[in-house]
Amino acid sequence: MFIGLGLGFLQLLVGLILAMVSIYVGIRLFGEIVRGIEVEKELKQGNCAVAILMIAVVISMANVVQSGVGGLTMALVRLPVGAPLGSYLYPIVAGVVQVVVSIVLAVVAIYLAVRIFDSITKGIDEMAEVKKGNVAVAILMAGVLIAVSFVVQAGVSGMARSIGLTL
Repeated sequence: MFIGLGLGFLQLLVGLILAMVSIYVGIRLFGEIVRGIEVEKELKQGNCAVAILMIAVVISMANVVQSGVGGLTMALVRLPVGAPLGSYLYPIVAGVVQVVVSIVLAVVAIYLAVRIFDSITKGIDEMAEVKKGNVAVAILMAGVLIAVSFVVQAGVSGMARSIGLTL
């Protein structure tokens, strides 16, 4: 009973840490995407467009990374209670690799989505519009980012299942 409770607490702790890492990476990525926009200044001035786009980046990161975290925690849960401590090493290493890969995939997908969207909409300078507070452009970009994150998340989830099958 105590081992199961301990594993549950470990899952929660790992999830919280990785959530914070995802948020940090998402906010840093947002800063790279919106070069030329002073994010803190715009937020202090109440620029909802910047806030909407920032939220979309964070949600997209979390959506993709949650599959990696799920794979990590499921690998730990699948081990029998009372298994030797060494048997936990491979699932933990495989799970951490999976989480790192999911973070990298999320960053690449978000970056590419913004760049491709920018090239598709040649008549609109999205970042200039977001800086001006154009909520419509921010909502459209947010939708694209979140949609792309669902597709990437499905791939990461498949990767998690395949890694889980080999454990």
